[in-house]
Amino acid sequence: MTDLATRLEAVVGPKGLRRDAEVDLLDPGWHPENLRARLLVAPASTEDVAEVVRIAAEVGAALVPQGGRTGLVGGTRTCEDQIVLSTHRLDRILRLDPNERVAVVEAGVTLEALQTAAAAYGLEPGIDIAARGSATIGGMVSTNAGGILAFRNGVMRHRVLGLEAILPDGSRLGDLTRIVKNNTGYDVKQLLIGAEGTLGFVTRIAVRLDPMPRTRVTALFGLPSTAAALDLLRQALGDGRLDLRAAEVMWADFARATAAANGISDSAIDLSHPVQLLLEAGGPAEAPLTEAFEDLYAALIEEGLEIGGVIAHSERQRDEIWRLREDTGAIYRLYPAAPSYDVSIPATEIDGWLARFAADLAAYDPTLGFFSFGHLGDGNLHVILKRPGPLPEGEETAIDDIVYGDIGRLGGAFSAEHGIGSKRRAALATHADPGKLALVRLLKASLDPKGIMNPGKVVSTP
Repeated sequence: MTDLATRLEAVVGPKGLRRDAEVDLLDPGWHPENLRARLLVAPASTEDVAEVVRIAAEVGAALVPQGGRTGLVGGTRTCEDQIVLSTHRLDRILRLDPNERVAVVEAGVTLEALQTAAAAYGLEPGIDIAARGSATIGGMVSTNAGGILAFRNGVMRHRVLGLEAILPDGSRLGDLTRIVKNNTGYDVKQLLIGAEGTLGFVTRIAVRLDPMPRTRVTALFGLPSTAAALDLLRQALGDGRLDLRAAEVMWADFARATAAANGISDSAIDLSHPVQLLLEAGGPAEAPLTEAFEDLYAALIEEGLEIGGVIAHSERQRDEIWRLREDTGAIYRLYPAAPSYDVSIPATEIDGWLARFAADLAAYDPTLGFFSFGHLGDGNLHVILKRPGPLPEGEETAIDDIVYGDIGRLGGAFSAEHGIGSKRRAALATHADPGKLALVRLLKASLDPKGIMNPGKVVSTP
């Protein structure tokens, strides 16, 4: 490894390489094994990335791409004999054109940095996640990140116009187009989007931008049921005055836990109801948005529903409402390493799936409860068990079967936005369509025959 480190340092320079104790000084992020590797390489250009990959391929050294290390499924876990290939020096916004409404960025640019740069022109990247301050655009491409705006703008693959990447043999994939219409053969960039670094290392991305609304209004509705939340969302989507930008759902235990953790005691934020629905809309003026939310509330009252509601009238109140939803870390402070699940359920099946899951979980273990929350607009639900993790292997398998058992039949997905990583490999092998899984394995074997790119993630290494 010493000789290899010397060769790599000759490529990236002293500032681009860390060894042993120098690696331990870094924040490992969401998984403690992200930095078990004793060598970290951080190239500062596409050419340097290509040379690093070529050297690794020559000697058969495994590379684990890392960005902000915010992933939740062990997609950037490392072993001592592997090499971290970091994007942290690839942090430049290369182009941001307000007329094209396109940004070209290097992979290590954080989402928040791109949001800030785009906002100066009244634009935004059309995707948002809670880890915006540390999540990188390259990492979001590699995991096909979803988030808050996915129900209206799609996920990361819908925001990427083109990309550049280095493939496992060190060759360059150049597809850095900046246009929407592009029918020039196979759309090969889609192989890299969502591949979690197993098929190559993304270096540059062209991201489409959208105009920002001049103002936004946030409302929180306390509702009696999931069905009522879905009906309210339907009405809000059909109201021509509301350009919805968020539709986030929280069931009672989750909202109360995050409120307690954040000291939120605003009497206007009534958490006594079974379901909380956070709606946010944007537009040119505040008054029509506020009026539309008030009308929705009045219509629910006329239906005779037991509800609560608040429209944020200050930035402080808006921030408190959003902290209810985004501070998922509060749950993990209560239950360290608690087992969690990230599923997509078609809207009409959510109520039934939740009831079935709760009943089956109680039958398996009456003492085991769960928190639930998610993106109601696209059916992405997050479930966290009320138990510190990790679970024993047999129990983990049993609960996986309870969570995932009928999702395929319902037309959903067992991993919505977090990916497969190392954590969901068994679920992929068990629940993925056999034909799809065979093709995934064929692609991995074809593009990475030596198995050097992020081994042990998504599918078995050849």
